[in-house]
Amino acid sequence: MKLIELYVQEVTIRLPEKLREDIGLELRSTIEDMLPNDYTEEDVKIALTELGHPAKMANGYNEKPMHLIGPRFFDVYVGLLKLLIPIVLIISFSITTFVAIYSHSGEIEVINFLLSIIGEGIWGSLGAVMQTVFWITLTFAVAERVEKSTSTTPITANWKEWTPDDLKEVSYIPKERAISKIELFGSLIWTVIWVSLYFNANHFLGVFEKGANGLEMKVPLFVQSNLLTYWPLVVFVILIEIGLIAYKWKLGEWTKKLAAINAVIHFISLSIFILIFSNLSIFNPEFFTYFEERLGIITNLHWFTWGAIVIYIVSSASDIFQGYRKAKY
Repeated sequence: MKLIELYVQEVTIRLPEKLREDIGLELRSTIEDMLPNDYTEEDVKIALTELGHPAKMANGYNEKPMHLIGPRFFDVYVGLLKLLIPIVLIISFSITTFVAIYSHSGEIEVINFLLSIIGEGIWGSLGAVMQTVFWITLTFAVAERVEKSTSTTPITANWKEWTPDDLKEVSYIPKERAISKIELFGSLIWTVIWVSLYFNANHFLGVFEKGANGLEMKVPLFVQSNLLTYWPLVVFVILIEIGLIAYKWKLGEWTKKLAAINAVIHFISLSIFILIFSNLSIFNPEFFTYFEERLGIITNLHWFTWGAIVIYIVSSASDIFQGYRKAKY
């Protein structure tokens, strides 16, 4: 009898107080019906094993779920987390990186500054992810307890019962055509970095020498005021590149249409890049003089600009080719 009383206690302690007495009597009766007339302690153990863990038994009696997110909402809950967490990570890290690079005044050593950006980006992203998980979990926990249905069948992303017709909305994406979230994350981070460098090039691009505070900018590569005259075109490129990333995210796979759009955007970006680099006044003459005087390297500004343009062309052509190749699978 001691084992029976302990089991009843372990079950009822997990229930609202108003239900404990009645359910305790019912549970004792159930257990006794499972036992022979002259039962032994071993018979009691077999019966209790059949009934299962007290928490599981209590869950059957309880009017409210004894879990935070149950099977009915769990699949949608996990799916939403998988969708939002990468977005939050990308946005948080991008904003932190852009603000840090754009506001950099050159007073901190470059290496230390870059390490601080990485640290702040990771810390800020983790904080944003924790906030996202907390609020989504809270929302689903409330929904779990407000929902009137007693069904445990998982619902779909449309918050409805699953039917075979839902399979018609699922698209099959071959592995060769799939666009990974890591690829999108890398594309956005690269966009943030080059944009930040454009608006603050005089602090990051040029000749660095060791000073009192470590590596310090000695001679910038660009004349910042002249470089910034092209900012409307740069902003336009930013918008179309972000739009392309968002479109890739939506599709999730390479298609011929996406490959064509990607090619057009590369052509626009390349045209603007050539326009900017063709204006030799954006370059600081002292940068090239430094190499000639200190290192004895004779630099030709025209060769330098066309070298950069050729590298950009090769990079763009490679990306365009990869897009069309993946779209053909």
